[in-house]
Amino acid sequence: MATKADYYEVLGVPRNASEDEIKKAYRKLAVKYHPDKNPGDKSAEEKFREATEAYEVLKDQTKRSQYDQFGHAAFQAGGGGGYGGFGGFGGGGFGGFDISDALRAFMNDFGGDSVFSDLFGMGGGRGRRSSASGGFRGSDLQIRLPLTLEEIATGVKKTLKVRRKDRCSTCGGSGSKSGKRNTCPKCNGTGRVRHVASSFFGQVIQESVCPTCQGQGYVLADACQACSGSGVESSEKTVSVDIPAGVSEGNYISVPEMGDAGRNNGPAGDLIVVIQEKSHEVFKRHGIDLVSDLDISFSEAALGVNKTVPTIDGRVNLKIPPGTQSEKIFRLKGKGLPALHSREHGDQMVHVHVKTPEKLGKDAKSLFEKLSEIGI
Repeated sequence: MATKADYYEVLGVPRNASEDEIKKAYRKLAVKYHPDKNPGDKSAEEKFREATEAYEVLKDQTKRSQYDQFGHAAFQAGGGGGYGGFGGFGGGGFGGFDISDALRAFMNDFGGDSVFSDLFGMGGGRGRRSSASGGFRGSDLQIRLPLTLEEIATGVKKTLKVRRKDRCSTCGGSGSKSGKRNTCPKCNGTGRVRHVASSFFGQVIQESVCPTCQGQGYVLADACQACSGSGVESSEKTVSVDIPAGVSEGNYISVPEMGDAGRNNGPAGDLIVVIQEKSHEVFKRHGIDLVSDLDISFSEAALGVNKTVPTIDGRVNLKIPPGTQSEKIFRLKGKGLPALHSREHGDQMVHVHVKTPEKLGKDAKSLFEKLSEIGI
């Protein structure tokens, strides 16, 4: 089993680094290695995941203290720190902290940060929100949106139907018929419970969210029968999303508060629209450049020819000079895709393939024999 890197070393900070130094170090690494800036780069993706995992521990004083005392064992099953589940990541600890967990943590921490919103051009407004009622923020919803290259080239407005959890129409989202609340008998209103766990480090006192009141400190006196006290009900919403030109596979757009409604009048989560690029029958995409193929005959290659070739926004004339060799590449300037939030345009690369005839008639064979006699 591979040894996990030290979290301080991952972020490049000393062990006595301040919270601000840790945050700045993570921001720098997140900008450099974010998957949206490095599409398809598995090495960058792993560095982003690793940096995010380190930041999620070191930004929190309790988890940082546990890490300083027990190392990575603090977040493993049966470990000394016993952090009772990392916000749902991996089911408990960091053993299953993958790239989707890293992206979700990143968006929760910096979704509303203008530095990242400007950098990636999307996904803003996803910072944590609190509720005056003490309710829980709703879950984010994620959907994939397939787009053609033509839509990516121009940008497009899409109307989506989203099934989500909305506030209960009977209780208004409170989860209670009368609105009465009783102090939680399990935690006595603190929202936290303590218990002793044993490990090879010895016995350690663990503190976790109260399972009875889910950290709220109170329980409902009379739960709403329509929603069983959850405060939410299923509904279908229609939302319009503007997709800018130049997006790539894996880019996401966040629609604030269009995710599931929060429990007990908590704020709604966000709708995360993840771009999925459809394959194209003519073009292959390489960044902002497009690649296409063009077959020409032996005689066209030798004598030259004018060919009409398809581009993403129409057909253009391409002059093939005499003596063109197979696999020759012609560049059509500006005929690629636009860069996201930029005036820059990519090019189209036309790969020429000289097709050798597989079957020759009598007259054609005679002509080729004559050409062969004169060295062609």
